Amino acid sequence: MTWWFIAIAGGMTLAALAWILRPLLRRHTATPGLTRDEANLELLRDQLAESEADLARGAIAPEQHQRTRTEIERRVLEEALAGSPATVARPVRLGIAVAIAIAIPLAAMLAYLQFGNPGALVEQPAGHGDAAVTPEVVEQMVGRLAARLETAPDDADGWALLARSYYALERFPQAIAAYGRAIKLRTDDANLYADYADALAMTREGRFDSEVMALIAQALRVDPDHPKALLLAATAAAGRGDHRAATKYLEHLERQLPPDSHFSQIVAQRLAEARAQGGTAKSAPVATAVSGASIAGRVELSAAIAGKAAPTDTVFILARAPEGSRMPLAILRHQVRDLPLDFALSDAQAMSPAMKLSSFPEVVVVARVSKSGSAAPQSGDLVGTTNAIKLGASGIKVSIDSVVP
Repeated sequence: MTWWFIAIAGGMTLAALAWILRPLLRRHTATPGLTRDEANLELLRDQLAESEADLARGAIAPEQHQRTRTEIERRVLEEALAGSPATVARPVRLGIAVAIAIAIPLAAMLAYLQFGNPGALVEQPAGHGDAAVTPEVVEQMVGRLAARLETAPDDADGWALLARSYYALERFPQAIAAYGRAIKLRTDDANLYADYADALAMTREGRFDSEVMALIAQALRVDPDHPKALLLAATAAAGRGDHRAATKYLEHLERQLPPDSHFSQIVAQRLAEARAQGGTAKSAPVATAVSGASIAGRVELSAAIAGKAAPTDTVFILARAPEGSRMPLAILRHQVRDLPLDFALSDAQAMSPAMKLSSFPEVVVVARVSKSGSAAPQSGDLVGTTNAIKLGASGIKVSIDSVVP
């Protein structure tokens, strides 16, 4: 099993590297006088543009596109913090390509050692060795980028990267502030508007108010085919009971996706539901909901941080997709005094009929002690998170054992 895992992981890493390095290894004439930072941002745009084009023609799945974008942004974050004023000539592209080819597998392995299950690969005594990449290191990198942007307030790419970094850390209020700075500098980026809308909805417990809808509408004005904006628009329409509008958005989205991808199956399921609820059902084969669409387990508060929680503090137990939007698919609300407690999540706790547990084969379970009572994470909250878990699983253990920075 170990060697199969290594072989599969290695193959996926090589595939990701192929998509990332291809733009770097193409012939390219650098703009004279570009600084190293400017050239790196230019490379990011080239790589993202190529990945977007591959997604549009169905050459890659949305999941692979998202992973590619995440890896590119991770590299740019590291380069942005380096801050060298040297100019870039053509040979530097090859050097960057080599650096990426080394850095991505290394970063992936370090991240796995920190967040994955290394014990599944080798037997190793507890406490042996330390991972080089920790949440604290990531926080420091993001903090340094934020400080650097205060001296370079017109760096649109930097603000966009900072916003997405905060989003990945689930620091949504900070993400919103950074997205606001970014879109003022770059008004024609559909990705920014869609991501901004998603983060803003998260701070409002999944509500699609007029401000969120305005951002979604702007994303679709910039790019009428934008997948995330279409999905958000469909989710908002279904949430307000406008199933015909949801059907329209989902049909548009379905036409953009490779027919055999996992994402297309999810969209087909939601489209079938929207058609049925809107009275526009079509006789066509559609994906069915995942059977056993529930997940159950037990939430406990770690003794190491129990003193940081008050008995009346709110506890949210939620399931979300492993990748993409952090919007909860199902959510429960309790108090610290109820811990430890057994829980069960299903479609009955869905926040939106278009975003349900049964639409995803795997989910991540999060338990969070909220000091403010808001479902969106805030600094000082206490949290515990699982790895991706298949629907239908039971006996899951969720330990609230860390503090949100």
